[in-house]
Parts: sequence; structure tokens; C-alpha cells
Amino acid sequence: MSVLITFVTAILMLLGILFFLVGAIALIRFPDVYSRLHATTKLDTLGLGFILIGLIVYEGFSLADIKLAFIIFFVFITSPTAAHALARAAYKSGVKLWGKNPVDRYGESKSGNF
Repeated sequence: MSVLITFVTAILMLLGILFFLVGAIALIRFPDVYSRLHATTKLDTLGLGFILIGLIVYEGFSLADIKLAFIIFFVFITSPTAAHALARAAYKSGVKLWGKNPVDRYGESKSGNF
């Protein structure tokens, strides 16, 4: 195994761990469900992406790389979709926005289309 490949793998995995760590801190620190959901979804998706890309670089070209690429693709598609569904369900069930949000555009509409 080349030293360069090991170094690139370590950097990618450390980036992934950093994104996971920041996502965990955001989950604790942010004030409401919507901002917590946004931060954790984005940061965890990026963290997993970097870690799996690091594994792809480490492994070299093989069948495992193709499987890892499919995992990355599906996570990048399903994670934001699931976050949107959770946020929509929270909003429809009456979970309030943080008090300092300037405007609730959907709360002011009369049509109920959200």
C-alpha cells in the first residue's frame, strides 16, 4: 500500500469524522427541531460520504468500491428526502418554529398547501 494512498484515506476519513462531530454538536446546540434536522442531515450525509470515499480510495478498484459507490448514491438521495418528510410531518403536527424566526410563510397561507 502506498504511503500517498494511506495519507489520502486518513485525510478523507478525518474529514468525515469532523463532519459527524460538528453534526453532533449542532444537534445539541441548535434551538428547534427544524434547524437541528437540517444540520444533522447535511453534516451526517457529508460525513458518511467522506468516510466511504476514503474506504474506496483505500480499497482500490474492486467490487467493494462499486458497492460503496452505490451506498453513497443512495444515502445522498434518501437522507435529504427523509429529512424533508420529517420536517413536513413536524410542521403539520404543530411543532412551533424557534421564536426568533422572522417569517413563517406557510403558517400565514390560507390554502393549506404545504
